[in-house]
Amino acid sequence: MKNYSIVQVGNDYVVRVGDGGILKVASRRRAVKLISDAAELLGQARDNFSGEAASTAAEGADVTPDPRDRA
Repeated sequence: MKNYSIVQVGNDYVVRVGDGGILKVASRRRAVKLISDAAELLGQARDNFSGEAASTAAEGADVTPDPRDRA
């Protein structure tokens, strides 16, 4: 989550991404913590997805060993 902002609206803080508000909380500290947690979860999901895609591709690949590689 690289492009976000936290703006105060009345007594609340709104986390905005682009032109839209996506989260409203009572404290700036809580907003920062939630953004940090979300970024960490997104990073983990991206890593898990990359690993799953690679293992799925390897499982589904039709690979024939080169007979010259038998040593």
